[in-house]
Amino acid sequence: MTRRSAALALALGLALTAAAGAAHAQTVDLSSLLPQGSGSTSGRIIQLILLLSVLSIAPGLMIMVTSFTRFVVALSFLRSGIGLQSTPANIVLVSLALFMTFYVMGPTFDKAWADGIQPLMRNEISEEDAFKRTTGPFRDFMQSHVRERDLAMFADLAASKNGGARPDEVELRVLIPAFMISELRRGFEIGFIIALPFLVIDIMVATIVMSMGMMMMPPTVISLPFKVLFFVLIDGWNLLIGGLVRSFS
Repeated sequence: MTRRSAALALALGLALTAAAGAAHAQTVDLSSLLPQGSGSTSGRIIQLILLLSVLSIAPGLMIMVTSFTRFVVALSFLRSGIGLQSTPANIVLVSLALFMTFYVMGPTFDKAWADGIQPLMRNEISEEDAFKRTTGPFRDFMQSHVRERDLAMFADLAASKNGGARPDEVELRVLIPAFMISELRRGFEIGFIIALPFLVIDIMVATIVMSMGMMMMPPTVISLPFKVLFFVLIDGWNLLIGGLVRSFS
């Protein structure tokens, strides 16, 4: 038994040694996991970290440079004007605004994908060229819808920080906030037009309730069904969504 145990132990040791050697022979070269480039390994790692950071805030960036802001502000004014606190739900309004954004921004997304993302995935262009080509369609979209007054304000603010020098091309750090406040302004303008008919209904109902001496009855309780009925009869969803989409044509 002793010799047999010794033989088994020796065989087990040889097997472990062989397995360790095979595992050592199959060690993965970490340098092969990094993409090939002219920069050093540390530089490539920093680029990957920056890429992951940008992807983590991608939803916020997409909201800033698309038509989503105008849509969600107008839909929020609609719900407030009718007087409904939670109907439609937030997820419904946000989803509707999101798909309207995809519809309006479809040509921009397609051009950015075809000119910037696909050539980069095929290693035909560098990351810098891909960034310029990808942001180009969004830059054109924002410049076509931004107010000149808002753009001039942020350009002057940027020039004052740069010693008075204004670049020939509008930078994204100037264009994006100018586009956002322009969209907020247009969203509030549309919201005022949406809320005005409902305000008239509230005033009429409040006047009738007060003239009838119903002091303890909140006018909004009576006006709510009339506002919903009014919105349904005029086919409000069709008019509102169609008007919002056409505002970007």
